[in-house]
Parts: sequence; C-alpha cells; structure tokens
Amino acid sequence: MKTINLDGWPRRDHYLFFKNFEYPYFSICADMDITRFLPMVKENEISFTAAIMYLVARVANGIPEFRQRVRDGDPVEHEVVHPSATVLGKDDLFTFCTVIYEKDFLSFTKKAQEEIVKVKVVPSLKEKIQDDAMLFMTSIPWVSFTGFMHPVKLSPADSVPRFAWGKFREEGQKTVMPLSVQGHHALMDGLHAGLFYEEFQRLLDQPELLIE
Repeated sequence: MKTINLDGWPRRDHYLFFKNFEYPYFSICADMDITRFLPMVKENEISFTAAIMYLVARVANGIPEFRQRVRDGDPVEHEVVHPSATVLGKDDLFTFCTVIYEKDFLSFTKKAQEEIVKVKVVPSLKEKIQDDAMLFMTSIPWVSFTGFMHPVKLSPADSVPRFAWGKFREEGQKTVMPLSVQGHHALMDGLHAGLFYEEFQRLLDQPELLIE
C-alpha cells in the first residue's frame, strides 16, 4: 500500500471536494450479457458465485481507482484488493465469505468454492482481512433489479467499492444479469465505473480466455 501525494495528483481537487460529503457515494446498475459465460461455468462445474467474485476482483484490480481508499483522511492505494461476498447460510441468514485474490481463474474459483462450503457450516460476520483492501459484493438472485444501494458506515465514510448482481433473465437470444457498482466519489467517477463495465463484459464475451 502507498499513500497518494496530493501535490501533483490530477484528482486532488475532486478528492478534496467530495471526501467530506455526508454521503459521498454514487451507484450505477447495468445489464451484463452472460450468454457465453454461463455455459462455461456450468460445463466446468464452477460455482457461479465464485466465478463472479473472480471477475469482479480481476477487473477491479486492473483499475487503480478501485484499489484506492480514504484512510484517516488521506488517499491510499493498495497493490491488490480481495473479494468478500455474502453467502446464504442456515436459517436464511447470510455470512461473509472472503477469498484471497489470485489471477488464475480455476485456482481462485476452487478456493472460493471451498471457502463457501466452510462459511455455510461456520457462519461469521467478521472479515478475515482487517483493513480496507477489500471489495464487498452480494448476490440478489431473486430479483432482476434496476438499481441497488448498499449500507455503508459514514463516520468516517467507508470507501470500499461495493457490487451486487441479480437474477438472470432472457432477452431474445441473450441471457442478461443486472450488476450494480457503487463507489466513493472522492476516488472515482462514472468514467471509472464505465471502464469496469467495459472490461467485465469483455471477459464475459470471451470465457475461453479464463480457462486456457
């Protein structure tokens, strides 16, 4: 992790403008075309949750703004950030599932699937990683939503990006899935969310690249 020097940082004015907002977040929701991705996941018997955790983490790690955080009032940037997803467990209550990110798709999803099984047996709302080098995400498979807002701590404002995906639906010959991206506006703009969606869709369209 490194501290970002405000002097000479192109985002300095935007950072100072937004960082003290009472609610400094923006959220975007868009449909993703999973027509080619879904069969690959099923054919390889990979947990869909594990596969999406991987894609979110891979794309987010490739965009510096998704690795940046506000810490003690200063901007910092992590070298790598790790996904933590909610998983439905017993009594219809969710538990947190944190997986250390690695770029190999099959290796990551194998570890993620093992961790999902573990947390269902021993649920916990405690994160394994006790800092902000995280990406928070959740699945809402019952609703093909058009917008999503996550709970956040405001004192101080939590700067960890948040993601949510929802119920699939058929549109003509396509299978689509809503995906929400929420970020801290002191660190990122709609442009960066747009870059995220663009790369996410590129990987969905070329799933064969993930298992080579």
